[in-house]
Amino acid sequence: MKKRIGSYPRVRVGGGGRAVVSQAGGVLLVETVRTSGLEKAIPAALALWRKPRAVHDPGKILLDVALAVALGGDCLADVGVLQAEPAVFGAVASDPTVSRLVDALASAGPKALTAIRAARAQAREYVWKLAGTRGPGADGHVIVDIDGVLVLAHSEKQDATATWKKAFGHHPLMAFVDHGPGGSGEPVAAVLRPGNAGSNTAADHITTAQLALAQLPKKYRRARRTLIRTDSGGGTHEFVAWLAKRGRWLSYSVGMTITDAIHQAVLKVPASALTVAVEPGGAIRDGAWVAELDGDVLKGWPAGMRLIVRKERPHPGAQLRFTDADGLRLTCFATNTTGEKIEALELRHRRRARAEDRIRNARTTGLRNLPLHDAAQNQIWLEIVQLALDLLAWMPMLALTGKARLWEPRRLRLRLFSAAAQLVTTCRRRHLRFARHWPWTDVITGALTRLDALPNPG
Repeated sequence: MKKRIGSYPRVRVGGGGRAVVSQAGGVLLVETVRTSGLEKAIPAALALWRKPRAVHDPGKILLDVALAVALGGDCLADVGVLQAEPAVFGAVASDPTVSRLVDALASAGPKALTAIRAARAQAREYVWKLAGTRGPGADGHVIVDIDGVLVLAHSEKQDATATWKKAFGHHPLMAFVDHGPGGSGEPVAAVLRPGNAGSNTAADHITTAQLALAQLPKKYRRARRTLIRTDSGGGTHEFVAWLAKRGRWLSYSVGMTITDAIHQAVLKVPASALTVAVEPGGAIRDGAWVAELDGDVLKGWPAGMRLIVRKERPHPGAQLRFTDADGLRLTCFATNTTGEKIEALELRHRRRARAEDRIRNARTTGLRNLPLHDAAQNQIWLEIVQLALDLLAWMPMLALTGKARLWEPRRLRLRLFSAAAQLVTTCRRRHLRFARHWPWTDVITGALTRLDALPNPG
């Protein structure tokens, strides 16, 4: 007989297993919902949409969908992952009930959106207090990044149009709080827009900034404790003027398009006026210089605005643009921050690139596509996505330490949320027992211990 040789062991597979919980690591998110106060805030906000004698609370339904998205789901039907595990996630509504709630909230329009956003803002303030020095604003300042996201559509959906990248879909504008190098980030605004919406539409940037600021605790809305940071899409006269009017309590760092006037001003900057750019930690950036422009190039812009340009030697193979000069790549941004060196301001603005990480994580958390047809429904979906991203940001902030604090959603799902456990009932209490051999069991149990030690939101 021929002996079978292989790299993997052969096992017999069958159904009928008992007391085994799939996605048991999702209990981390459940505890985050409870610890953050969302468990009470969202149901209270959606109380108007609870029908008499309803079995399922609208707030619990919305939170269940957000949990499913945080676990990797990308449509309403993925709430079935939670339906299969009532011992961990409780009673979960059926698919038709979930769809009816989304339709009802979409029909309510701004009223429902305002209620959900107010509950998120309330929970955010409480979570930041719990996080203390581990959370955003530990140094008394908060940075909000605004950026557009292209979301492809593979079917005819309301407001899905051709995009500037010759694709087809939507072009939402989102805002994220930057947690800095020691953390990730969390969403504070998402405005659904048609695919052909402009990247530099000032009205949309103003709306997004207003929604983002409303999500922040009040103490960050004064004395220039909040910095609004955008790419060149925000570099319009209208948006910069709106920011400048709030300059007594709001700072900005806005990318600017290299116009002919800026290009000519750069050519007049003497070599003695250039300052070497720096990297995090103060290291010198070889082949990059910064300078501040003044004079006629600032005409027509708000008073107090500073214009800082960066000249950089392009990396090998990079193609220069017509707006570049002397074989060097040019970038420019405007700010109203004073009292800091221009190289430090340029480094601060360059760190806006972390917003691309937030967008990448959003794409893997329900923003790969907008699953519903109507624009109002998809705006509700954006709120669900933000709830999911909030949980994925707050759980590591409150419960994880070391390198695990920096894990992105995909890694959290693979190592923590996907872990299975045995459900054991003793003394009328249910216990989840994670496998001893799972490499990240200690991370899961340690995180649950930290969450359990936090005070009850009341």
